[in-house]
Amino acid sequence: MQRIYIAVTNDLVTDNRIHKVACTMLKSGAKVTVVGRKLKTSLSINDRPYHTKRFTLFFKQGPAFYLEYNIRLFIYLFFKRFNIIIANDLDTLLGSYYVSKLKFKHLVYDSHEYFTEVPELVDREFPKKVWKIIEGTILPRIKNSYTVSESIAKTYKKQYGIEMKVVRNVPFYQNKAEANSNNGTNHILYQGALNVGRGLEHMIDAMQFLDNTKLDIIGDGDITEQLKQRMKEKNLTNKVELVGKVPFEDLPRYTAKADLGIALEENIGLNYYYALPNKLFDYIQARIPVLVSPFPEMQKIVNKYEIGTVYDHKNPKELAEKIKEIFELKNRYKKWKENTNIAAQELCWENEEKILMNIYSKLGLSF
Repeated sequence: MQRIYIAVTNDLVTDNRIHKVACTMLKSGAKVTVVGRKLKTSLSINDRPYHTKRFTLFFKQGPAFYLEYNIRLFIYLFFKRFNIIIANDLDTLLGSYYVSKLKFKHLVYDSHEYFTEVPELVDREFPKKVWKIIEGTILPRIKNSYTVSESIAKTYKKQYGIEMKVVRNVPFYQNKAEANSNNGTNHILYQGALNVGRGLEHMIDAMQFLDNTKLDIIGDGDITEQLKQRMKEKNLTNKVELVGKVPFEDLPRYTAKADLGIALEENIGLNYYYALPNKLFDYIQARIPVLVSPFPEMQKIVNKYEIGTVYDHKNPKELAEKIKEIFELKNRYKKWKENTNIAAQELCWENEEKILMNIYSKLGLSF
């Protein structure tokens, strides 16, 4: 029996991509273990069809955290039998790479983002340089890798000469979305990490100019407290709700209640500019029209399927006018909503995992 370990630095609760990859690996008959970390605030993990291991680490963030995690990962895997280790993003690559070399096992790299261009690193010269050294040293030596968008794959090809496959972060197909019952109130939804550059501040400010409209924000992150304070200062706590973290198993039930999904990332680094976020595909599966930033990957999806529109202004009043227009043009909105049915059939994990199966079949797995 093949044994596969999947390494990631989050707590596994909300990471649906890891879950989908693990489930695909199970189809080969392999024994799969997902390795992450556990925080004091981490929710318990519901029943999963694969094994999980979460490290309790002394350091919670910064260089010491990444070093501690990779050392723990290396030691843990050194005493395990495995055939394949899947490293998710640059922050798991050091431990995964060296233990795979030492034990002569396959390493596969799954790049969820353009790591060295995340907003947290864009203006921090030294940490970015360290990550670039790690990336430039290891990536050209990896034979099997894939990422989430064509733009990121092309960038890595140009930088390091590596051929990355593209496995988009799409959800499992939902036959039909649950009907919402919002009683005349338009519900706008953001789901994902609450970090800088996600356009959340602009969206909250825009709510001042919108009537019969509610904004639901699902997730947690570095700016959660700032968003709460912003809501209080602008007296918007009755129009904006911070739902918090939701396990991915429960997320579709929340998503289905919305009338419009937003992905208004700002252009602060190529990671966001090249983004093709999973929330966009979650909105599609819930049959919700979308409003997204005019960045190449997201705009390509929206225009191809005609499921929404793009927005390129940062003025809250203009953003509010854009949203009003979306709901007022009812025939166009209805057409967008109908088109999500076609998009949902094509942009689902059942189709995307075929690319994944092809990659791993070359490493000895049989699906």
